[in-house]
Amino acid sequence: MSSPAFPTAEEYEERVTGWWRTGITRIRPGEILLRGYPVEQLVGTITFVDQIWLMLRGELPTPAQSRLLEAALVSAVDHGPQAPSIAAARMAATCGVGLNNAVATGTNLLGDVHGGAGQQCMQVLAEVHRRAEQGEELAAAAAGLVAEYRERGEHVPGFGHRFHPRDPRRDPLLDLTAQAVDEGAVTGWALRAGQAVESALAAGRARPVPMNVDGATAIVYSELGIPPELGRGLFVLSRSVGILAHAWEETTGGARIKGPIPRPLLAGYDGPGPRDLADRT
Repeated sequence: MSSPAFPTAEEYEERVTGWWRTGITRIRPGEILLRGYPVEQLVGTITFVDQIWLMLRGELPTPAQSRLLEAALVSAVDHGPQAPSIAAARMAATCGVGLNNAVATGTNLLGDVHGGAGQQCMQVLAEVHRRAEQGEELAAAAAGLVAEYRERGEHVPGFGHRFHPRDPRRDPLLDLTAQAVDEGAVTGWALRAGQAVESALAAGRARPVPMNVDGATAIVYSELGIPPELGRGLFVLSRSVGILAHAWEETTGGARIKGPIPRPLLAGYDGPGPRDLADRT
């Protein structure tokens, strides 16, 4: 009989090997199992999107699940250097840091404000759906939630865009989701909730507030049963591809130490004018 202070050799080994116990990967000499599948069976057989699903969800996706996940990942890959995460990665690349550092600089900017709307929209969709399941009409549930956001002076995440009158990524994602609903691959609850919120936002306005890519991917990830926080992780995974591409382009361009605005322009200044330390009393 062992005690906590004096474990047996078997108990001690179990304590050590269990320190990072995982159900994802098993490594042995000459063996790599990913969720139970030998890696050599996966290589050349499944797509990278299927591999992402397998690693995160534990099983291989159906063709419909794979198609929806791939569409969402493709849609959010990049939005150009005006996106802070892209601009930061490009600036970092001109400072002589490694490519991994430049990519990390960009991805580290993806937080609640820049990059978090998808996760937040997933939570909005879940709340509208919850209210509808409790007996409230879907349209009324969406209108009530929109009214609450307006009372707080907040924007509903996943709708409207500061650049696009209508986000070109919206329709393809919603069309694919609707197709998956027709095929019985997903239930359509998130699609209905998102469309109800979009209608509530448009009510009484001369110009609608259409869903953006964050809202459309929020619908896809919600329909696929992905938790909101993991939805943000998938956005980061997608956008890191664009960040990598921009960082590499800047690295190969040969420019050095590019700041946020081109030379000879300097940042505006509204502090005190020139003063002499000797005049200080």
